[in-house]
Amino acid sequence: MINSSVYKNIYFTSAIKNIFVLMYVVIDIETTGLNPRWERITEIAIYVFDGNSIIDHFTTLINPERLISPQITALTGITNSMLENAPKFYQIAKKIVELTKDKIFVGHNVNFDYNFVRAEFQHLGYDFTRKTLCTVKLSKKIIPGLPSYSLGNICKSLGIINNNRHRAQGDAYATTLLFERLIKIEGQSGLSFSDISAIPFKDLHPELKKEKIELLPDSTGVYYLFNSQNELIYIGKSLNIRKRVIQHLQKSKNISMNEMRQHIVDVHYEITGSELIALLLESEEIKKNKPLFNRQQRRTMFTNGLYFYYDKNGYINFIIDKTSRKDIPLAVFSSKLTAKSCIENLQKQHNLCQKLCGLYPNSGACFEYSIHKCLGACTGIENQESYNSRALKVVEHFDSENQCYYIIDRGRNIHEKSVVNICNGKYMGFGFIDTETFNGQLESLNQCITIKKDNRDIQLIIRQYLKKNKVEKVISYDIQTIQ
Repeated sequence: MINSSVYKNIYFTSAIKNIFVLMYVVIDIETTGLNPRWERITEIAIYVFDGNSIIDHFTTLINPERLISPQITALTGITNSMLENAPKFYQIAKKIVELTKDKIFVGHNVNFDYNFVRAEFQHLGYDFTRKTLCTVKLSKKIIPGLPSYSLGNICKSLGIINNNRHRAQGDAYATTLLFERLIKIEGQSGLSFSDISAIPFKDLHPELKKEKIELLPDSTGVYYLFNSQNELIYIGKSLNIRKRVIQHLQKSKNISMNEMRQHIVDVHYEITGSELIALLLESEEIKKNKPLFNRQQRRTMFTNGLYFYYDKNGYINFIIDKTSRKDIPLAVFSSKLTAKSCIENLQKQHNLCQKLCGLYPNSGACFEYSIHKCLGACTGIENQESYNSRALKVVEHFDSENQCYYIIDRGRNIHEKSVVNICNGKYMGFGFIDTETFNGQLESLNQCITIKKDNRDIQLIIRQYLKKNKVEKVISYDIQTIQ
């Protein structure tokens, strides 16, 4: 049990009173890797804490139904043989639900543990949603200025002994002791304890209901904000709808966003599962509805693009220019420097001319021609056919004008996948397909697609997303096979 005497001198502060009403579950997990989308939990420990003492606890190894790497074993000491006869997650899922129901999920870097637990439940078709509290953020708020806020270092700073580091039970118990210590320090300093992820309802519209925000999902999708006249004032996308809406309710340095927060009265949402689907739906909905605060907040993420053209002598030239041009670029970049770095690498990789790649602004032959690295396209010595055969490899690397493919990614639940269709380089639309009834035929993928409008912004979104993110699968096809 945790010593409850430390609370005697802080019991009557208004903020601390909330602790004796709220219930917490301090959780730590060990996993096969870092990404909850691909990896699984190997161990979990749960301490039920009422703000005064530990009233229950549970810990177990979990069979992840896959082998763990030697690197993970070296870190945690958990071996494949230890997990062979351990229960699988579905066998302990009910216990976790019962222990965590109506409690705040506490962890050190809580998003890691919470997202893994949520992912495990998603595999079972169950939406596990709990309020969260992070002891890393709480520590930074209550004990500012420490050189490190890792669990090992902060426990060492506070004299908390953890003899079972990198195992779920040892780390969960240490986190519980840390949580207790933070409450004690706070009470002595006179700070007001509060859940730092709590909803900031000060200076907001009186018609906005706190319960509405609390029930928002911690899921990927698109959200819609409305004012008191039921007018749609903003559309956004997020990997965590609830967290993003709460951020909108906090005061901002952005004048427009700070004005918007005072008008929010209601929130609707649509879960997409896939971030790409969320981006596509967000773009479509903004164009269709033109909400007031979306018009005032221009996107500037992809400001520069890589374009190509044939010059008067028939040579392929590459140029970096603003994405505000009407034609669609081969690739888009967040800065001119990033775009230049990309074309420099391609120029060297395919032995292209610096001048024709826009990297040598002076007249005459490029610098590399003078040191015999350029074959002379800039002087006309190398003919167009020879030079363009190499330059076209760059174009083909980016260009999807004649490509047909489906992008398969995560769905809204474990029983479905999202599908985006590109046909001859044109965006056709998206949909969702049931994995239990999918027969592997392309006709089934085509039938699940809801037809959407193609436009330049959609093309940029898809190209940039595929460049920066890993999707589950890309299936190329010949258009004649599904006609």
